[in-house]
Amino acid sequence: MRSVIQRVKRASVTVNGERVGNIAEGLLVLLAVGQDDGTEDLNWMIDKLVGLRIFEDQEAKMNRSVQDVGGEILMVSQFTLYGDCRKGKRPSFSTAAPPDQAKALFNQGVERARSYGLKVETGVFQAEMDVELVNNGPVTILLDSKKNF
Repeated sequence: MRSVIQRVKRASVTVNGERVGNIAEGLLVLLAVGQDDGTEDLNWMIDKLVGLRIFEDQEAKMNRSVQDVGGEILMVSQFTLYGDCRKGKRPSFSTAAPPDQAKALFNQGVERARSYGLKVETGVFQAEMDVELVNNGPVTILLDSKKNF
């Protein structure tokens, strides 16, 4: 499982001109599920992103989590994080999970994040989405449950 996590002042996702997800301060999480991912990967990923201390404390040090600051999460499914561009110019997505598997794990991830008491908004799975954000910092973190990076 892979994610790109961005600390944001605000973020939203729109599908067909309709805003379907919107958050204030918090995290925009672009999440991809790989073929070999399961519940263990999911739990690691969600627990890690909820606990990431990337918000500033009173001394301007990154020492607080999204939970600590009362932040929100906008989680958007993005299989393209598994794009492999090592050969040729066209990415291969052969290691991304099939849609049914990805959707099930993505939805479980949303529920796990909500179980921490956080407001979690989402995009629409497999839809063409417009994502807008105001990156705070900017702070962008890459996570991979298989620890490839």
